[in-house]
Amino acid sequence: MSAAPSRVVTRFAPSPTGFLHIGGARTALFNWLYARGRDGLFLLRIEDTDRARSTPEATEAILKGLAWLGLDHDGEVISQFERADRHAEVAHELLAKGAAYKCFSTQEEIEAFREAARAEGRSTLFQSPWRHADPATHPDLPYVVRLKTPQEGETVIRDEVQGAVKIRNDQLDDMVLLRSDGTPVYMLAVVVDDHDMGVTHVIRGDDHLNNAARQMGIYTAMGWELPVYAHIPLIHGPDGKKLSKRHGALGADEYQKMGYPAAGMRNYLARLGWSHGDDEFFTDDQAKEWFDLNGIGKSPARFDFKKLENLCGQHIAVAEDAALLQEIEAFLDATGREPLSTEQRDGLLRGMYSLKERAKSFPELLEKAEFILASRPISPDEKAEKALDTVSRGILGKLTPHLQNASWTRDELEAEMNRFCEEQGTKFGKLAAPLRAALAGRSVTPSVFDMMLVLGQEESLARLQDQAADGGA
Repeated sequence: MSAAPSRVVTRFAPSPTGFLHIGGARTALFNWLYARGRDGLFLLRIEDTDRARSTPEATEAILKGLAWLGLDHDGEVISQFERADRHAEVAHELLAKGAAYKCFSTQEEIEAFREAARAEGRSTLFQSPWRHADPATHPDLPYVVRLKTPQEGETVIRDEVQGAVKIRNDQLDDMVLLRSDGTPVYMLAVVVDDHDMGVTHVIRGDDHLNNAARQMGIYTAMGWELPVYAHIPLIHGPDGKKLSKRHGALGADEYQKMGYPAAGMRNYLARLGWSHGDDEFFTDDQAKEWFDLNGIGKSPARFDFKKLENLCGQHIAVAEDAALLQEIEAFLDATGREPLSTEQRDGLLRGMYSLKERAKSFPELLEKAEFILASRPISPDEKAEKALDTVSRGILGKLTPHLQNASWTRDELEAEMNRFCEEQGTKFGKLAAPLRAALAGRSVTPSVFDMMLVLGQEESLARLQDQAADGGA
């Protein structure tokens, strides 16, 4: 009876030595999309074996970054360090099988071997004299455990992105599995964890491609089934060089603080190195349905802030108002700003329809929302102040009585404004700037009618009277 096809299991396995790098965020996204689109599992493992550099704060930053991006994982977060005994157990199993051996060579002996090899023009890959030694000859000294790597032929990584990658076995050394203090190395831990977690697809950066050849040796020696490998090219900056601090924000938390919506970020990161025809804008559901490994390109993707902003603007425009408000509140919290009052929240919800068009980030949206967030008396900024000269203030004073008995609908307000402009022998365009300045204290705002409808009759008239009264002072 043939075994049932296994469920897709992917994993994201960051090292907690800093923030969630944007390249790591994309790797997590690709794993998440691949699993979620196939009713599979997306697991999270923290590779915290480097005790000197791993910190709880970095782990927390990674978890927060994933939570902001909306990349939920299945099951408990796994600590690699806590599984050290299991990793060592596998190394001893390999020893018992004869697939690994104890190596007693000291660092000085290894370095002497390499110096002699350099002098003679030979490969400097260390060849341990203990590989074929009779255990009866083993001294009572510290030793490392090394994997017996095949010395002839080649290892072929059948990669879903890179194709068949061939590496000659004589270019691989006998990798250390356990250090002389008995602790397992990272390369062993990764394989044991992936096997024990049931990982079927290893989707990671192509900086791990060479590791795959060495890790495959452990799978083969243990008689374990290999996972499907997909090594994705790294992200480069606009200049074609590896993404670094000089290109701007690197951590996922920085993008949240810059005010980009998570949906726009997911969309952009998915398109960074993967494509589905000519589709640029898509939803999570579409991405889960479409995402496949054969859509990942072999060349490094270039990070482009303009494309990111364009997509974020599209996602803000179609987002549900309540969900947007929630994200805006999280943005304010992440940037240490004052939380919204109940009145401000209510106002934002009422006015969201007029704010989310053409806003590419939350700071842009909040700038347009200043008329809701500000309270009387409104303090016009420098540009708006110029629109409130003596003549304009006088016009506002004349307009206010016209609006006191208007029914507060868009059609009625437009009709009343047009009647007033005819009486004054002017055009509405001349009236718009003073109205913006009086209602919002800004020159760039939603439409005057949207602001008046959102603010309501009482507040709108009070703001107009404040500025008109100033004009008469």
